[in-house]
Amino acid sequence: MSLARFFPRLTGRFKGAVKQAIISHHRHTGAVLFSDTTLRDGEQMPGATLDPDDKLQIALALEEAGVHSLDAGFAASSPREIESIRQMVGQVRKPVLTSLCRTVRSDVDAAYEALKDNPPAKRGVSLFVGTSPLHRRHKLQKTESEILSIIADTVSYAAERFEIVAFSPEDASRTELAYLTQLYREAIDAGATTIGFPDTVGICTPEKARAFVRHIQDSVPNLNRALLAVHFHNDLGLAVANTLASIEEGANVVQCTVNGIGERAGNACLEEVAMALALHQDQYGRAAKIDTTKLVGLSHLVARLTGCRLAANKPISGRTIFATEAGIHQDGLLKHIDTYLPFRPDMVGAKGVELVLGRHSGRRAVEHRLEALGLAADIHQVAAVLARIKNAPKGTIIDDSMLRQIAIEELNGSS
Repeated sequence: MSLARFFPRLTGRFKGAVKQAIISHHRHTGAVLFSDTTLRDGEQMPGATLDPDDKLQIALALEEAGVHSLDAGFAASSPREIESIRQMVGQVRKPVLTSLCRTVRSDVDAAYEALKDNPPAKRGVSLFVGTSPLHRRHKLQKTESEILSIIADTVSYAAERFEIVAFSPEDASRTELAYLTQLYREAIDAGATTIGFPDTVGICTPEKARAFVRHIQDSVPNLNRALLAVHFHNDLGLAVANTLASIEEGANVVQCTVNGIGERAGNACLEEVAMALALHQDQYGRAAKIDTTKLVGLSHLVARLTGCRLAANKPISGRTIFATEAGIHQDGLLKHIDTYLPFRPDMVGAKGVELVLGRHSGRRAVEHRLEALGLAADIHQVAAVLARIKNAPKGTIIDDSMLRQIAIEELNGSS
């Protein structure tokens, strides 16, 4: 054998060994890797279209928050999408940047064109094909064996161009179990470094999510050569619960979106999954490199750039999460901040607790706010101010200006 032929083979084996070592490392550390798809699946939410500059802003914020990989877009969908992905190359350095691809060679080529200037260890593709009976018969008109052949061909083609190749059977949660595991075995043999379980129409429950993950782990003998990822939609409001159940069963990668935006009812919400893991280490016992202090800022950035407003009571980042009008709660919070909070505002990058004055407020909150405004009042004057607040017309906002006005009137009236 000539040296010219020997060294490429040696190099190929070395790269393969390095790749396998990285996969083994991720599997054995037990860390949860966050893969964010806000810029691709999240943008598919009606009205959430993002310009390239918007995507770059969000990508940089996601990098700062500590996500492992970014689903940067669908390169084959348009030249504009390729340019949008290219804009991130060289600026977003820490996360792996990936492009979604159908199991079509030209999609892989488009992804390579968009990502070719990124380092090999920081670029990848995520291939998908419909595999459920509905998708096979009505969307693709393909047999089981034809789809297996397509997967083998396209995954191996992608593996020649990318070190990181993910494969997901679309509508996996409605695909026959025996066929599902066959698909995964074929994809890994063809070169997939990650296999995904997507609950495409959001029908899973936590119990079924666990069962799927367990079955995949038990029935895919070559799974040690790849990472297992999960991707849940929120049509039953269970995407976060399903994601956490999968983490508990050993899934390596979780795919989420900021604020849970996405198709129909959206996706698993990144900030909710991250905080559940952070607060319940005793249950999950798995590390994640998400900086939770960045979550509120990230959430508000995505809401502003997509135009998808946050519900006032949105978990983690909603306007009322650290606000209360209830007198009993206000009194408790003034005595000790943790009495009525699951976690402190600074843990997620929020400003602080807000004691809202209104019909449900109590004496302590009014007294506390008056003191902060430098208005000394005795117990009778505080009671009079509180009575004015409780009798204010519906919708009246008792801000500092209004409170000062009421307090001055009562203080002058009682002098």
